[in-house]
Amino acid sequence: MIKTKLALFLLALLVVSCTSSRPVVRTTSKPKVTVKKKPVVQAKPTVKPITKAVVTTSTTTTKPSNSDTPVELVATSNIKTYAEEIQSYVDSYKDVAMNNMKTHGIPASIILAQGILESGAGKGKLALSANNHFGIKCHKEWTGESVKHDDDAAQECFRKYQLPSESYRDHSLFLTSRPRYSSLFKLDKGDYESWAKGLKAAGYATDVKYPDKLIGLIERFELYKYDNEVLNRDFKPEKKEVILAQGGDYYTIQQGDTLYSLSKKFNLSVDDLKKLNNMSDNAISIGQQIKIK
Repeated sequence: MIKTKLALFLLALLVVSCTSSRPVVRTTSKPKVTVKKKPVVQAKPTVKPITKAVVTTSTTTTKPSNSDTPVELVATSNIKTYAEEIQSYVDSYKDVAMNNMKTHGIPASIILAQGILESGAGKGKLALSANNHFGIKCHKEWTGESVKHDDDAAQECFRKYQLPSESYRDHSLFLTSRPRYSSLFKLDKGDYESWAKGLKAAGYATDVKYPDKLIGLIERFELYKYDNEVLNRDFKPEKKEVILAQGGDYYTIQQGDTLYSLSKKFNLSVDDLKKLNNMSDNAISIGQQIKIK
């Protein structure tokens, strides 16, 4: 029994000895490292900022190149306007004026000149707010709409119309229906000078220069052409000779003259010319004599 146990002990000892002599191989597995790829960032194309053009609008009236100085229209409208604007006004209302001339016998040139002067070529307050192009006041017989406007007195009553053409028609009816203007209709329909002076004499306007202003507009913008068309004639005003009287102290206004052009011609300022002639505005008319010294 003892022998058997001894044999088993020796056998076990032998097995252990053999096992311990084998090299121990350790395998160390490194942990797998996951490398995150950096995302590929695509370069954005360079975009230039879009600059929007800023358009600035202005209400300032641009002076036309064909006009030296503004034409001052002083009547019920205290307005400065330019030749280009006046011509545009004439183009708009010449047919209305000629039709009224045919119907009522008032020269188209006079109608247009009064419309230009009284309405500031359509830019005056009465023209814009009431379509009143002739400064006609309400008077006791008027039953239509009206507006208030400062004129000879504060806040006077003026007629209001739906359309400018109604104002033109009422202007003709106003002249034909009042006895104080009856003498005008005895004049030649083409004699705009006599009509201009007759309107002032009959009391249409208080401005002493009213006839000269009308005549100046008629001749400067050739409004007599519309009288010619109605009367079937070919009238042209005679070109007045330049007159320098009293040792060259005075000059006679010619077609195309303005105070600005005369100031350059005689080496004076516009203000100097106005002071020499006691002028309150720049209005001049063909044939008018002005002092230059």
